[in-house]
Amino acid sequence: MKLSSLFAAILAIASAGLAHAQSTSSRGLPVSTSIYDRTRVVTSQWFAAPPQSETYSYVESLVRLGVAQRVRHWDWALELAQPALLGLPNDAVSPVLAQGQLGLGATYYASNGNNTDPAAAFLKQGFLRYHFRGADKNLRLGRFEFIDGLETQPVNPTLSWLQTNRIAHRLIGNFGFSDAQRSFDGVDGHYGSGTWDLTGMAGRADQGVYNVNGNPELNVDIQYLAFSKYQFNRHFLWRFFGLGYHDGRTGILKIDNRPLPARQADHKNIRLGTYGGNFITTIPAGPGQMDILFWGVLQNGNWGTQNDSAGAAAVEGGYRLTKVATAPWLRGGWFLGSGDNHPADNRHNTFFQVLPTPRIYARFPFYNLMDNKDQFVQFIDNPAKRVEVRGDLHWLQLASKNDLWYLGGGAFDNKVFGYVGRPSSGHSSFATVADVSADWQATKTVALNFYYAYASGKSVIASIYPVDRNAQFGYVEMVYRWGVPQKNSRK
Repeated sequence: MKLSSLFAAILAIASAGLAHAQSTSSRGLPVSTSIYDRTRVVTSQWFAAPPQSETYSYVESLVRLGVAQRVRHWDWALELAQPALLGLPNDAVSPVLAQGQLGLGATYYASNGNNTDPAAAFLKQGFLRYHFRGADKNLRLGRFEFIDGLETQPVNPTLSWLQTNRIAHRLIGNFGFSDAQRSFDGVDGHYGSGTWDLTGMAGRADQGVYNVNGNPELNVDIQYLAFSKYQFNRHFLWRFFGLGYHDGRTGILKIDNRPLPARQADHKNIRLGTYGGNFITTIPAGPGQMDILFWGVLQNGNWGTQNDSAGAAAVEGGYRLTKVATAPWLRGGWFLGSGDNHPADNRHNTFFQVLPTPRIYARFPFYNLMDNKDQFVQFIDNPAKRVEVRGDLHWLQLASKNDLWYLGGGAFDNKVFGYVGRPSSGHSSFATVADVSADWQATKTVALNFYYAYASGKSVIASIYPVDRNAQFGYVEMVYRWGVPQKNSRK
């Protein structure tokens, strides 16, 4: 569904609101305004593919300008985004098909017409929402960001961290790490009261992510329904959900482990259903608390001409010393995203991650959760009030040695599939990854973040990049947030 007429109506409402703001400036601005500015300097050393350059640096910038208003039972919001990149490498795409784009800098370069300094501006969000009386009920229509798993807002800080960092974004996300990010055109709503919430959403994905022009819609749509509930004095949160996915871009080559001629002959739509649930809980134990997490899904439907049957599961746990000043937290976990063992049959068994934010679960984003086995440990500490330090160690394998090494986070352009698959060469041993990050909320408006990762490639990577199978990735970034709340609102 095209929503240009809806956006025109929202723009008209915004214009009227701003005009009213000017006429009542003596009583305070009746709209809220916000500025978000993120500047990041990235250095990447991809797995070597000479004579192409696998080592390079570039700069990312993202500015988001927003205005919003709440009047009685209505609220509306408009937000413009202006992503820009400087100094992208023009020699980091290998002509050897299996080696392909050598890191995110090469992906940005290829996704923006081989431009080393792309920039654009577009409507990031523009919606109108109605809040019903009584329980927590609202209905929103327009362009907005949507993230699965964030339907509730836990008061418990441990549950809140787990929900944000280990549950949300696995299937649907705003791809917030990327420069252009992701929005949806559609409708969503919430119905809840106290300890439970029912959320529904239907929409079409917009262009963006690596393509700095985020305005156009894609022929890709989703439908989502989830029920969430707190129990045991809000120390236990569970959710059940269903997700429908349709990709009607039939002229684009699908990425899977079938031979190339079979994929070239497949011009049927992708229609998948994903059904699952999760729970997270905290349990007081001695001088701290234990946490337990489970997340799992099953998938079925049609992958073009193939029948689809796949699944994924995650089990995690940890212990946090809550009575120690820095609250050190040691966690570990296991994840499995199914792979396809038989390229020549009529079944697609690779877990499909849909439209996620892959970097949440692959902080060095050279992999995702598809055809993946991930065993990890992580350590989190807060050495100061506004500082969080984190280190992860991951042991990665392919779930099926007959499938592919998958990268990416879903559809972001009408010209490319959105995921990349590289051959496993009959291997399953993939990589070991160690990383460390430090995030400092320096002031109320300024945050400084640091990240560094080192990946030691195993037989899968060595078969594609025999010269050097190791890689590094790091960045420093500054995030600035500023806002003026609405005054003289009538609710």
